[in-house]
Amino acid sequence: MTSNTRKSLPALIALAFAAVVAGCALWTWFVHDAEPGMQTRLPGADGTPAGEKGKSKKVDLKGRFEQFDGVAASLPGAWTRFRGADFDNIRKDGPPLEEAWPKEGPPVLWKVELGEGHAGPAVLAGRVYLIDYDEQSKSDAIRCFSLADGKEIWRHSYTNTVKRNHGMSRTVPAVTDKCLVTIGPRCHVVCLDPASGAFRWGIDLQRDYGTKEPLWYTGQCPLIEDGRVVLAPCGTDVLMMAVDAETGAPLWKTPNARKWNMSHGSIMPMTIAGKKMYVYCAVGGVAGVSAEAADAGALLWEVPWNAKVVAPSPVLLNDGKILLCAGYGEGSVMVQVHGDNGAFKAETLYKRGPKDGITSEQQTPMVSDGLLYGVMPKDSGALRSQFVCYNFNGDLVWSSGQSNRFGLGPYLLADGKFFVLNDEGELTMVKASRDGYKPLATAQILHGQDSWGPMAIAGDRLLLRDSTQMVCISLAAGK
Repeated sequence: MTSNTRKSLPALIALAFAAVVAGCALWTWFVHDAEPGMQTRLPGADGTPAGEKGKSKKVDLKGRFEQFDGVAASLPGAWTRFRGADFDNIRKDGPPLEEAWPKEGPPVLWKVELGEGHAGPAVLAGRVYLIDYDEQSKSDAIRCFSLADGKEIWRHSYTNTVKRNHGMSRTVPAVTDKCLVTIGPRCHVVCLDPASGAFRWGIDLQRDYGTKEPLWYTGQCPLIEDGRVVLAPCGTDVLMMAVDAETGAPLWKTPNARKWNMSHGSIMPMTIAGKKMYVYCAVGGVAGVSAEAADAGALLWEVPWNAKVVAPSPVLLNDGKILLCAGYGEGSVMVQVHGDNGAFKAETLYKRGPKDGITSEQQTPMVSDGLLYGVMPKDSGALRSQFVCYNFNGDLVWSSGQSNRFGLGPYLLADGKFFVLNDEGELTMVKASRDGYKPLATAQILHGQDSWGPMAIAGDRLLLRDSTQMVCISLAAGK
């Protein structure tokens, strides 16, 4: 090695280090901050991707139990599962809500610190249920809080290694007066007693059914109906299945003949041509499975769809039409299901890009009064991130405008008012109207980041979260 080479070696090392740093910064911008439409972001690129190869490590789902001093509240209202009792994100009854807020916003009743994630709460009998992740103990934590003051009542935890990947937990529990069911980030299904927290049963969908873990961990929310828990493992042999809600014993299984994989969406009950069915959009396509006793679990129809990342769940419109949405440049698909004397077939009516009609990247669009509502994805051109209203024919009725953008945030409807949360934790109350976007009030509720988790409303109490905190606010009229 020459003298000049030795002198230049530190400079070469420094130059190489700077190039690596610059490359990492460019990749971060490329994945997260590039202008919409320039480049599809790569799922899982911000951490160790989910879906690691090989069978997952065996987890003791019986886990650990902790009791705290919180007490269930004597308060009305419930939000028992993803999108509420009727799966439509609408509170149908309850007290009137305020029409305006003071300058400081609606009263914040309590706050709870959480592990990083986007899991939404469920509420029943004065208790708030949430699946969380504790990084210190490396455990999934099923937590029960008082609706009155947010004090923790009990916690059921089981050790499970989950690495940060745009957060960890991101599902909503399902709860009845007999069973509380959760699905953890790595496809672990657990059933507890909703009052005491006592362990009932557990299923590891990866180990037991060959489920391929989704890119950003499990987004599928469990469904409890008629004494059974309905799941979509999308495993080696089983597309969809039902188990007894109290024992976990399998009741029926639908074969996964096309080898579709689990998406981030959830199963939606629908009735089409008089037939009750469960509809699920997997990675590979959408299928309808019988929910009726005579042929429970029978595959009624299926339609392929090659969307790589599916987070929104299917939405039933009218006359057997089902809207499917996906982000990352995919747009939407309209599926038509036909039923005739118990025989079903389905077809794709049309596909539209993200600039050509209502679609969504993360939240599931909702139907109210014969119209579709949602927040458009970032690759929707002039409508990106706006709260929009469309008719069923695909025509834009109104939008929130370019000065009112909501990112990937959630929304729900109660007392004739939409509550829409943006990425930064700002909540907007919007009058439900066919005549245009009519904001009533706006308030900064959360002060963290990535306020993406589904909201829940019980009575006049709204629960919402960002990536590390859940808050409960009062929407009561006259407060």
